Amino acid sequence: MKNLRRSLIVSLVAVAAGIGISGQVMAQTAKEPLRFGLAMPLTGSQALFGADQAKAAQWAVDDINAKGGVDGHKLEMILLDTQADPRLGINAVNRLVNVDRVPVFGTAWSAVVKAVAPIANRSEVLGLSVGANSPEIAKLGDYIYTTYPLADVDVVAQARYARETLKKERAAVLYIHNDSGVEGAKIYRDAFEKLGGKVVAYEAYDAQSTDYTGALLKVRASNPEIIHIQGLVSDLPQVVAQLRQLGLKQPISTYSAGYNPKIVAQLGAAAEGMLVSALAPSAEQNPRIAEFVARWQKAEGRVPNGLPYTQYLYDMPYLISNLYSHLLKNNQPLTGANMRRALVDIGTFDLPMTGKLEVGADHRVNKPVYLFEVKGGQFVPVATIQ
Repeated sequence: MKNLRRSLIVSLVAVAAGIGISGQVMAQTAKEPLRFGLAMPLTGSQALFGADQAKAAQWAVDDINAKGGVDGHKLEMILLDTQADPRLGINAVNRLVNVDRVPVFGTAWSAVVKAVAPIANRSEVLGLSVGANSPEIAKLGDYIYTTYPLADVDVVAQARYARETLKKERAAVLYIHNDSGVEGAKIYRDAFEKLGGKVVAYEAYDAQSTDYTGALLKVRASNPEIIHIQGLVSDLPQVVAQLRQLGLKQPISTYSAGYNPKIVAQLGAAAEGMLVSALAPSAEQNPRIAEFVARWQKAEGRVPNGLPYTQYLYDMPYLISNLYSHLLKNNQPLTGANMRRALVDIGTFDLPMTGKLEVGADHRVNKPVYLFEVKGGQFVPVATIQ
């Protein structure tokens, strides 16, 4: 019996040791996921754009992980809703920073980016603005960088095209009274007038309004040769429709918010001739985009709302994975401060959907501007402005 008990004890010790070794090996081989946050409007008036952008980002995470992740680590995205509301944006980013402890997060919509910037700077967490266009974003502090060109890139290109190519001398500017509209409208006005043109009407409309007659009658009375609208996807179709109903037949231009097939479908014939800008190549200009659009058609039965924005959102996890990889290879702690340093040190990124991205010391990026005209219900390329 003594020998039997001794044998059992030895066997149990061996088994326990084996389990311990096995558990240790498993602990060594299992790598922690690398997390980042994304705060986007998933509900509310801007969800038409935000939900598709978030889907594109999740596709990129899935694609990265399908190829082994980041140095063997899975990439993990924590997605929260902002409704494009600055207050909800603050709540979302506070949670990402203080509860989920992410070292980097992405967000969009100018008012939201401005509202959450103090949190990023105070907490030393890298905040990436992916799709907002207010020029003020470049001045929000050390920890806020944009990966998307700001309004003084594509809006200036629109003004140049109107003056230099279309030879328009008189322009009217309509804009939504929020951060994006006010700043974008001022950029267009200043650029158009600097080129020798004259802005004959400069009218704002309320973000909550549904009747724009007052502003539109002032535009009609000014008799412009072209009308530039700086609005959002939620109000742009109604503004254009009411403008046409009042008999204004002048060419209309707008920035990348107008590059949306649903807007064209809503407007029908009223959209014909509308000039829109995009800050990413189209399917006709890049085979990868054609594949991306085909993926949307297969998965959702449609093209994405705001294709250029979804391209930038798809690229964001690839940029973040580059930052993580840089820190892991250099054996540096995965902190927000080191994320910011890695962004500056790497400087240039080759991204799958939008190509080369150079992050400047001035917290800005530059890209070619692609101009399209709506013809026969389709966006037809008309110019590329470097």
